[in-house]
Amino acid sequence: MKKIFIGVDVSKLKLDFCTYQDGEFSSEEIVANHSLAIKDHLVSILKDTTKEELLICAEYTGQYIYPLSCVCKDLEIDLWIENPVQIKFRSGMQRGKNDKLDARKIAIYAQRFEDQARLFSMPEEAIQGLKQLVSERDMLVCDRAKYKGQLTDQKDFMNQQIYTKKHKRLSLLIQNLNQAIKQIEDQIQSIIDNDETLSKQHDLLCSIDGVGERTSLKMILETNAFRDFKDPRKFCCHAGVAPFSYTSGSSVRSKRKVSNRADKSIKALLHMAALSVCTSNGELGQYYNRKVAEGKNKMTVLNAIRAKLVLRMFAVIRNEQIYKQNYINPLSIS
Repeated sequence: MKKIFIGVDVSKLKLDFCTYQDGEFSSEEIVANHSLAIKDHLVSILKDTTKEELLICAEYTGQYIYPLSCVCKDLEIDLWIENPVQIKFRSGMQRGKNDKLDARKIAIYAQRFEDQARLFSMPEEAIQGLKQLVSERDMLVCDRAKYKGQLTDQKDFMNQQIYTKKHKRLSLLIQNLNQAIKQIEDQIQSIIDNDETLSKQHDLLCSIDGVGERTSLKMILETNAFRDFKDPRKFCCHAGVAPFSYTSGSSVRSKRKVSNRADKSIKALLHMAALSVCTSNGELGQYYNRKVAEGKNKMTVLNAIRAKLVLRMFAVIRNEQIYKQNYINPLSIS
């Protein structure tokens, strides 16, 4: 068991460290969010304790957590990166809010739920690079759509001379964005092709009807190449496609529905994949038409197809075989 728990409130410029030991706050420090400053601070803490007695807990704040995770990896210190919502709802009421109080709350949370800690491990370099490239590509695609919308929406509502000049400027921007997006996509493909595991997983996922390159790549990144998620049902919950019941006493009887606490980006891609297959003549398209004809709600059937796609993606990765529509499990043959 750990004896020293350090809660870290992470922001862009600084980290608030709070050390909790034997039921008391022993120290509180503010450190610059830079690898050298963080390392100096943790090395000074290790002078009075051992790595085995120390657990650092921090809220996940996207890229701002990167310097801390790198230092903990170098020093071989246990790091627990937790969902901020999880900490909020399990820490009770809090009056007032500032970084110091948040660091204290995180330290107490780490001590109370030590047995449920999931230690963080740095993703492989290829995965990290792909995440950064995909994030950049999505930003540029969003900008391109915004500029294209300006060209089409304002054509009939502007002075023709002004619009012509605007069209020229925006067309140049769109052209540059197209080139940048193409370069990023080529770099993404290069990373996948040069990594045997990622390349194989990408090909396996794309063999499933409705699963394209974007969905395949997002699944690989979201699951850390299917290392962080082994159970497809848990991933369905993470992606917001698992329905839950809502009942209380004798008066509240709501129908089963999905939760809003989910990753909306992967859910959106799964939804587009489901729409793609339900309009085809394939197996899932026939399933969709049959269920709708039986009187099922269309969105309920679409959600079921989203879940089926997740199950199929985990199955091809687990079996290391491309998707076969009429697959027969050899264990079921007597």
